Amino acid sequence: MKDEEHPPPRGRISILRSIWSRPKVETSDDTEAGRAVTMPAQAAVPPLQQVLRRLAMAILVLTVTTLLVWLDRAGYNDNADGKVDLLDAAYYTTVTLSTTGYGDIAPVSDGARLTNIFVITPLRVVFLIILVGTTLEVLTERTRQQVRVHRWRSRMRDHVVIVGYGTKGRHAVETLLGQGLSKERIVVVDPLQKAVDAANADGLVAVQGDATRSKTLLRAELERAARVIISPQRDDTATLVTLTARQLNRRASIVVAVREDENVPLLKQSGADTVVTSSSSAGRLLGVSTASPHVADTLEDLMTHGRGLSLTERGVRKDEIGRTLRECTDLVVAVVRRKRMLDYADPEAATMQFGDRLIIIGREEPEYH
Repeated sequence: MKDEEHPPPRGRISILRSIWSRPKVETSDDTEAGRAVTMPAQAAVPPLQQVLRRLAMAILVLTVTTLLVWLDRAGYNDNADGKVDLLDAAYYTTVTLSTTGYGDIAPVSDGARLTNIFVITPLRVVFLIILVGTTLEVLTERTRQQVRVHRWRSRMRDHVVIVGYGTKGRHAVETLLGQGLSKERIVVVDPLQKAVDAANADGLVAVQGDATRSKTLLRAELERAARVIISPQRDDTATLVTLTARQLNRRASIVVAVREDENVPLLKQSGADTVVTSSSSAGRLLGVSTASPHVADTLEDLMTHGRGLSLTERGVRKDEIGRTLRECTDLVVAVVRRKRMLDYADPEAATMQFGDRLIIIGREEPEYH
């Protein structure tokens, strides 16, 4: 059912009641644990081009075999007239490669028989492979897919798992890519097939399944992830996913998007490091836009990659240690020191220290392609 038809529960008690009353449905392992990992599609050859290519290969094999038989026609016997011309060579090639073998034309000399053993028989195998190429291609594609997934699992470390590929999830991916993270380091988990297809179309690895199930998250290699972004449609789903993710991975940084401020403490207790309230954030932005549209535009500019201004975080450099924030080449708005946030006017942030993280405003250069 769509979220609009059943609004998300409000408040901690409502969320707990929703979690407790959620029906337990017995499903097969395929639907319970999530479908197999799907990789971004590689460039595929158009079907017509595949057919024409196979046809050309088949004609080439027929032509080569016909020429071999005709050049060695003295070593063949035709029961009809005793001679083998070019048409007889083509006829013999056709019935031989197709394994029909009427026997009216047969090799009689040692050379012709050796040619059949070492040349024409391998060509017959090639011809049969071309005929059953579609089936072999399907099997090859499945094997290739399994190899790609195995290689992906073996090298996936410290990646980012995105739970929910809706509007919030897609914009989160855009921001991560804008910050320099490669697509190979992002895995999407979503219960909807269309969302998984969209993620694959965007070049991302995706897992279809219920993210509240640990087996689904394990398919996304969440136990080895560095960051987890949870953005489902419902706050109760976000709570269950957060609990499951934190149980599987104690060290990952978990960021969760919820609709209501009332649910923030519950998400924090469930293991979320950061909770973003979408409804209140949108409301504050609406209020700022009403009071000062230019301030709202600036905030949107700061949060949107590629527009000009960018709000980012970086570590303090060695040559900056001991200097004041005004001496920094970047515009510093806050300092993170021993997990404490200090704004630029705080006396404790007067000078930069070793291990500080700086929240800065910089200008992004436009990208030209």
